[in-house]
Amino acid sequence: MRALLTRDLRLAVRAGGGFGLGLAFFLIVVVLVPFGVGPEADILARIAPGILWVAALLAALLSLDRIFALDHEDGSLPLLATAPLPLEMLALAKAAAHWVTTGLPLVVAAPLLGVLLHLPGQAMPWLLVSLALGTPALSLIGTFGAALTVGLRRGGLLLSLIVLPLYVPVLIFGAEAARRGAEGLPAQTPLLLLAGIGLGCAALLPFATAAALRVTLR
Repeated sequence: MRALLTRDLRLAVRAGGGFGLGLAFFLIVVVLVPFGVGPEADILARIAPGILWVAALLAALLSLDRIFALDHEDGSLPLLATAPLPLEMLALAKAAAHWVTTGLPLVVAAPLLGVLLHLPGQAMPWLLVSLALGTPALSLIGTFGAALTVGLRRGGLLLSLIVLPLYVPVLIFGAEAARRGAEGLPAQTPLLLLAGIGLGCAALLPFATAAALRVTLR
């Protein structure tokens, strides 16, 4: 599994769907928001948690269609499916590679970009924790959606339609935790719910992803 993870990390970076693409999109959204809503610090501070979470969600969505697409195009996906490694572990490795190349850079960059939106300093730790708990769930859900649409023409649009409704609970609880932290309110409840979603995704979605791949490869 370690070799597969290393391979996927290299492929993601070489294909241009790695660190740079998500971070560039994240930065563009954060920079454009003050032009749309105005430069008032109070308004920006109030909407900053939601804006940062929406931008992170959309940035994670950009590279989902490449999770299995490269393997499908070069014919290595059927070989991976017949390898000794179970398909469930393959799905976990793909999700982990996506998180490392997309989710982790967003977690690291979010506090720095939060400064541009005048996010209160007391909200920074809560934003970090909420993104650290929520972005793995985004990668797991996205891997499942990518398995459903691999090999389809214009599957990227269908993938977005499948994945975005499943992203909504993660977005709600993640943004709520950051908002409560910004206002000095207890944020443990949304964080626990966010952690529960992540654990549920880790427990169930690798099996669902493996089943989708088996159907696709028949």
